[in-house]
Amino acid sequence: MASLRDIKSRITSTKKTSQITKAMEMVSASKWNRGVMNAKAFVPYMEKIQEVTASIANGSKDSNHPMLNSRPVKKTGYLVITSDRGLAGAFNSNVIRKVHQTIQKNHKSNDEFAIIAIGRIGRDFFANRGMNVVLDITGVADQPSFSEIQDIASSAVGMFSDGTFDELHIFYSHYVSAISQEVTEKKLLPLTDIAASTKLTSYEFEPNAEEILEVLLPQYAESLIYGALLDSKASEHAARMTAMKNATDNAKELIDSLSISYNRARQAAITQEITEIVGGAAALE
Repeated sequence: MASLRDIKSRITSTKKTSQITKAMEMVSASKWNRGVMNAKAFVPYMEKIQEVTASIANGSKDSNHPMLNSRPVKKTGYLVITSDRGLAGAFNSNVIRKVHQTIQKNHKSNDEFAIIAIGRIGRDFFANRGMNVVLDITGVADQPSFSEIQDIASSAVGMFSDGTFDELHIFYSHYVSAISQEVTEKKLLPLTDIAASTKLTSYEFEPNAEEILEVLLPQYAESLIYGALLDSKASEHAARMTAMKNATDNAKELIDSLSISYNRARQAAITQEITEIVGGAAALE
């Protein structure tokens, strides 16, 4: 049995740990609230730009923009969104596992795919395994602005346009609720399903649809990436908040268990001392 000093030391260290995890839970709760608000605030913009883009693309029968047309797939791009830090439960591992399984299933060599990583966890995982990471960005803020990821978003769209890869899929954790996040895969490019919008409006535009789509389609694709990042950030904060709450609860349970063990050990020591005193007194009689 552990000594009283050892048990007391464990209780003290566990209490300090629980204070840290509780503080991290409160910080994550604050970030989670702002992250959800940011993600929801971006939805109306996404719906409107999709409506406008779909209406112009459908209204122009002669439109032949490369971002709207499928082509034979020789190389696939994967844009993977993870976090820079851990302590978020299965948030990162679920996304990475899904991407890794997809690559293992669909490709036989690194020449058949390219990975664009947003977040240190995902970048390190694929880079350490010698997989083809062509672009990466780390240090994205907890409440990111579009300017922070504009370069990598435009580079990803540009790599599709110049034929570096023939399709681009995005993997991220979709926010459902504070306790539920779902790994989501979307085909980002080409924009073959952009006409799926149920609300289409007739627009008058100048000079012509081709020139407008030349500017609008890359912006729309970049907005999809930014929207997925906001969604992922909300999921990250929710996952970290839940993980820290579970860690705090587990610490409290461990403290209770150690306190019981400490009291039993102390009682046993007191009983032993009383027994020794009584035995010594009896021997003197």
